Amino acid sequence: MAACRRIPKSIFGSIFSRSSTGFQSSSSFGPSSSLISRRGIASRLYIAGLSFYTTEKALLDAFSQYGQVVEANVLMDKVSSRSKGFGFVTYASTDEAEKAIAEMDGKTLHGRIITVELAKPRTQRNTGVPIARGPPEPPIEQQ
Repeated sequence: MAACRRIPKSIFGSIFSRSSTGFQSSSSFGPSSSLISRRGIASRLYIAGLSFYTTEKALLDAFSQYGQVVEANVLMDKVSSRSKGFGFVTYASTDEAEKAIAEMDGKTLHGRIITVELAKPRTQRNTGVPIARGPPEPPIEQQ
């Protein structure tokens, strides 16, 4: 563990990625998606309308025919452990992503019509707990 303390957090963060089930090692078939997205050489697609039975492997197989897929994610519900009905696919280039959007948008995948579009960048959310300070003070009347 002492060796991990000497590794800069930026390097250590790209080795492990946080998922709904805990820490998992990054994929072994290419550079981590966080590294690629920081460099701006990848295009991430948002896929909506997925079947609850669609797995990451099935999503990877369906979209890999349009280019080199770096990563495929299906977001899972923590309580029921089944798909939330949407996911993300990351391509190595913008041209491949545009080709996948043109071909797969409105198509059927596992019995459901899916919507494919470019993913919007994540916004920073305040994850802290709001501070409760009691009821507001009454306005002060000026004389």
